[in-house]
Amino acid sequence: MRHFQFAIGLMIGALAQLAAAAPAQVECIAPAKPGGGFDLTCQLLKQALALPPGPATDVQVRYMPGGIGAVVFDRAVTQNWSDPAVFVAFSTGSLLNLVQGKFGPHGPQDVRWLATLGTEYGVVAVRKDSRFATLPALMQRLRENASGAVFGAGGAVGSQDWVKASLLVRAAGRDHRTMRFVSFEGGGQAIAALRGGHVDVFCGDAGEAMPALAAGEIRLLAVLAPQRQRGTLAGVPTAREQGVDLVWPTVRGIYMGPGVPAKDLDEWTRILQRVMKTPAYEQAARASGMEPLALAGPELQEHVQREAQRMRELARSLHLTVR
Repeated sequence: MRHFQFAIGLMIGALAQLAAAAPAQVECIAPAKPGGGFDLTCQLLKQALALPPGPATDVQVRYMPGGIGAVVFDRAVTQNWSDPAVFVAFSTGSLLNLVQGKFGPHGPQDVRWLATLGTEYGVVAVRKDSRFATLPALMQRLRENASGAVFGAGGAVGSQDWVKASLLVRAAGRDHRTMRFVSFEGGGQAIAALRGGHVDVFCGDAGEAMPALAAGEIRLLAVLAPQRQRGTLAGVPTAREQGVDLVWPTVRGIYMGPGVPAKDLDEWTRILQRVMKTPAYEQAARASGMEPLALAGPELQEHVQREAQRMRELARSLHLTVR
């Protein structure tokens, strides 16, 4: 009994220390307009920090569009952001833009990468009344004419959604440089354009498509995953199932300014690692359309470097300029 009471005392003390170490309110910057993947990341962080054994910290989401993350990244670096209560959402697409020099003269080493919150897969979506009933039907149209369907997505030429569309066109045996692509400031705007009939196809990510899918406003032709997903997406075939060997995972996470003290970075790392190990967090991530992926510390730094190199090689293969 005495050992049990001692263990309980240690646990209570650790939780109290955890709560005391974190501020009562933090800010998560989504570097795009509401409704896209960065917004999804900040909303998931908000849920995570409200879960036990988290510190019950309130997360305020601020939207700062501009270059799909370029403006925020540049400010964080050039102004040497040091506030330990400010987080910024990032994704695999952020690394793709970084290696192309779209974030200015900065590189992956110029900010403090804190944690990944999860990973989701790309999707190919159309309006509910689209003439493309299946992915093979869309691929047939692209084989006939690479510009026969208008793609719309978040980001300009070279963005990860542009890359997904390009790889789809290449899989149809056509030159991706001849496709028609309309750029939007985030996935939320692109889905709105799809619903309104301004574009034919949305190549984005599962999480940002979920609200429109749940509302019955769009249909998913394929998920760009290696195998069928669970839950809401269980009925959607993968591209591979339909003869198109295209897989696109998007890792989502948060970084902090380069001036944030190491002790604060370490403390937030410990907090998030504890929270992300809980079943409640896994449930929250999957409800957001993501699979849990908890990377932090040296493991995350290695992931960033590895992914940056992979994105660099992919960009070169698509005739994009890289740094």
